[in-house]
Amino acid sequence: MTDPEKTGEDLTARRFTARLEALASPDELAKIRRYFKTGEGGYAEGDVFLGVKMGEVFALAKEFIDLPLPEIDELLDSPLHEVRAGALSIMDKQARRKRTPAAHRTALYELYLRRLDRIDNWDLVDLAAPHVIGGHLADKPREPLYHLARATDVWARRTAVYAALHLVRLGDLDDLYGIAEILLADDHDLIHKAVGGVLREAGKKDRPRLLSFLDAHAAAMPRTMLRHATEHLDQDLRTHYRRL
Repeated sequence: MTDPEKTGEDLTARRFTARLEALASPDELAKIRRYFKTGEGGYAEGDVFLGVKMGEVFALAKEFIDLPLPEIDELLDSPLHEVRAGALSIMDKQARRKRTPAAHRTALYELYLRRLDRIDNWDLVDLAAPHVIGGHLADKPREPLYHLARATDVWARRTAVYAALHLVRLGDLDDLYGIAEILLADDHDLIHKAVGGVLREAGKKDRPRLLSFLDAHAAAMPRTMLRHATEHLDQDLRTHYRRL
């Protein structure tokens, strides 16, 4: 017997949202509101939460992995944070899937950049930027990353960093260090954390190169960025760079 929820006619934004709304919990909503505090690093103005565990959002996204792009686009219009998170999780899963055609990967990349206005929090960026943006650019020129890194929008800049994370995982470190230099003077804490964290990952691939970057820039790096970049170094090195 065919599962009606897995037939093509039910792969719609409306159906996804209804399924998600059925999972909402007042207790989870209270937890989410504590987690996403207002103010710097909090949720976007006007953002609304349902109260659904992210694990449940991701599980539902897996069921809807074949959701067509126009329906994903519709999900991104939602004021509900978990609905947009579901859209980006679907995009991420489609981008990761080996059998996804190149043309569709390009379409995912273009959709992400076109709807940056709806990818308006750190968790939404982190969900899809590595594979949707970084994965698409892995075998292409990287100028779009530098354009994002210089953008006035904080989420565009964070997108550049987390797209570079995908390249770092492939052993391609050049663009991460180029982007990090651009963002050394950034004034947003969420950029400091992102750059520092990805520098740390780059250091796992090539420790001497990270140390060389720190030798050149540690004295000028924001404290949070430096702390994240050095947290996997031994205590003496951490102390050395933090005293700079």
